[in-house]
Amino acid sequence: MGQPVTTLLVLLLCVGCGGPGSAPQTPRPSASGGYDGTYPIKVIATVGMVGDIVRSVGGEHIEVTQLMGAGVDPHLYKATRDDVQTIMGGDAAFYSGLMLEGKMADTLVKVARSKPVFAVTELIDESKLLEPEGSAGHYDPHVWMDVSAWSRCVDVVGSALAELDPKHADDYDRNAESYRQQLMQLHEYGLKSIASIPEESRVLITSHDAFNYFGRAYGLNVQGVQGISTESEAGLQRVNELVDLIVGRNVRAVFVESSVPRKNIDALVEGARSRNHKVLVGGELFSDAMGNAGTYEGTYVGMLDHNLTLVTRALGGTAPEKGLNGQLSHAGGSEK
Repeated sequence: MGQPVTTLLVLLLCVGCGGPGSAPQTPRPSASGGYDGTYPIKVIATVGMVGDIVRSVGGEHIEVTQLMGAGVDPHLYKATRDDVQTIMGGDAAFYSGLMLEGKMADTLVKVARSKPVFAVTELIDESKLLEPEGSAGHYDPHVWMDVSAWSRCVDVVGSALAELDPKHADDYDRNAESYRQQLMQLHEYGLKSIASIPEESRVLITSHDAFNYFGRAYGLNVQGVQGISTESEAGLQRVNELVDLIVGRNVRAVFVESSVPRKNIDALVEGARSRNHKVLVGGELFSDAMGNAGTYEGTYVGMLDHNLTLVTRALGGTAPEKGLNGQLSHAGGSEK
């Protein structure tokens, strides 16, 4: 007889299956064909957005250790000796992929030789990925900004956990379906909210190009001062171009990011002021990191609810002050 479908799937997921920025992936063998350790299963996640999927799908069977917390920029993050020990001490590891964790790639490759390591973006169709000009053939890694695209990552996590721990596969399937339903509601909220912004005001200017998927999904003209990686420097020419855009389009608000210094956004505000145009800082968006652990904004749903609500209200649209689920601590923007 042929191999079971689940075995074939995990081999496809775990043997370096091709997405840019992927690390080779090798499942941990087990005499019983499934997880044979103690519970909860110790899973390591690189960034909050990945960790939140694993927590939501894994439920009580999984204990997640997240390497990068609130306000940490994954583009610049370097794995410490403690990080390596943490990863090696886990039963499996999940990361975003698409070179988001660029400086951690070597560490993930080494770890994948001895334990399961999964890139959650593996199943996203390449036709759905953005390849910015000048990116040297690398895709934009900020896929979580499009809730409908990021929901595909739930399938990877659900399949990986079910293969690692077949005994609780039904639980993982149920949790994954419940989480996908939450994401569907969030995506629909985003479409409705952003559509309420006057069309001429749908311009989103942020610190760096983390919001291109956000703009494509919800209908905004997105402009970043820096490129898709915060390693790039913002030049005076780029700042002047954006000041021209702000004045010419009568942009009412620009946005800082929680994981990126705000100096470039302050330069835009000052540049517009020098040309007798007042533009406000509409608030702080979550880009490469979620909010503080233990808060609503410290979940993926809360992070995107915050961004969608804040942008809508600051640019003149209509959204409830406390967001989709009435749990936002503050949304800023106008009193819509």
